[in-house]
Amino acid sequence: MSHKKILVVDDAEFNRDLIVQLLVDDYQIVEAVDGQDGLNKAERPDLILMDLGMPVMDGWEATRRIKANPDLKHIPIIAVTSHAMVGDEIQAREAGCDDYIPKPVDENVLLKKVKKFIG
Repeated sequence: MSHKKILVVDDAEFNRDLIVQLLVDDYQIVEAVDGQDGLNKAERPDLILMDLGMPVMDGWEATRRIKANPDLKHIPIIAVTSHAMVGDEIQAREAGCDDYIPKPVDENVLLKKVKKFIG
């Protein structure tokens, strides 16, 4: 059986590990440590889980670049972020994110949203 591929972009190893543990049994996982790394690894994943606050290139910019690329723009991006102030979800959606999950990540919310986009 071919697993759908999820790109997890987060500069904090702890956060990546948590998400990977939740998803690795059902999905193929590719990890990236910042927005630039995420852009480099955005080779046809079925879904991207994108932190927004990262060094080198933040998730806002990485999302804008992915959504500006005709070959990648169809890939759903869920912001998974500690940017949880009023207006941050709106800004994430304006940058191109298709959905939004605040940190700390609620396991049930994450799984529900992943299934909503890629089954």
